Amino acid sequence: MNPASIPLTASRHRFDGVDALRGCAIVWMTVFHFCFDLNHFGYLRQNFYADPFWTWQRTAIVSLFLFCAGLGQAIAVQQGQSWPRFWKRWAQVAGCALLVTAGSLWMFPDSFIYFGVLHGIAAMLIIVRLSAPWGRRHPLGLWLLGALAIASKFIAAYALETGAVAHFAEIFNARSLNWLGLITRKPITEDYVPVLPWLGVMCWGMACGQWLFRARPHWLSAAMPRPAAPLAWLGRWSLSWYMLHQPVLLSIVWAAHQWTHR
Repeated sequence: MNPASIPLTASRHRFDGVDALRGCAIVWMTVFHFCFDLNHFGYLRQNFYADPFWTWQRTAIVSLFLFCAGLGQAIAVQQGQSWPRFWKRWAQVAGCALLVTAGSLWMFPDSFIYFGVLHGIAAMLIIVRLSAPWGRRHPLGLWLLGALAIASKFIAAYALETGAVAHFAEIFNARSLNWLGLITRKPITEDYVPVLPWLGVMCWGMACGQWLFRARPHWLSAAMPRPAAPLAWLGRWSLSWYMLHQPVLLSIVWAAHQWTHR
């Protein structure tokens, strides 16, 4: 099969493998958040902010989501998604990001989410979409851009802590600019996914998707095993699940807490 034989209408064709991969991220995230909620109500005693067991899981979950977002953009571009359709989907993501900010402000007023995973995805989607034509012309371009985005965080941290630009550190640490990721001090917030270094992961997802269409299109269209069907279904409803799972989980844990403490 060559890329031209893959349907070009995004609304008519999905790739179950990509959806299932996104579904795996959703399941992992849901379990992670359920444990976080149990900890919040005192059923667990874990440090989700410093214990590597939890912090590395969070890094892996966010990486998987962003990689899938890059893959999704590669598919959308290949299937001829128009800019109006892109902006419609982008508005859904950005709108949900604002809802997350509002909800977290109510629940965690001192550490509310002002640039979490959905905020980061909304910003990075625009950059990755604009870079898609360049990635097609230069197959290694997005791989290198992704590597540079990831490395820039560590280069900037070193320069801001020890270099000639160290006096700019507090400017980039301020909330008005820390969404860029060029920080020397992590902000106090429940979720923080700045553009750098995370843009690199989404770039790699886009680069991987473009490579698949160019060199291994049959991998994308391969049939999924029946047991993976629920994961693919979850992957198709990832944004809805993301927005609804925490209110549902919190309600369940809160109800159990009220019941056990009557």
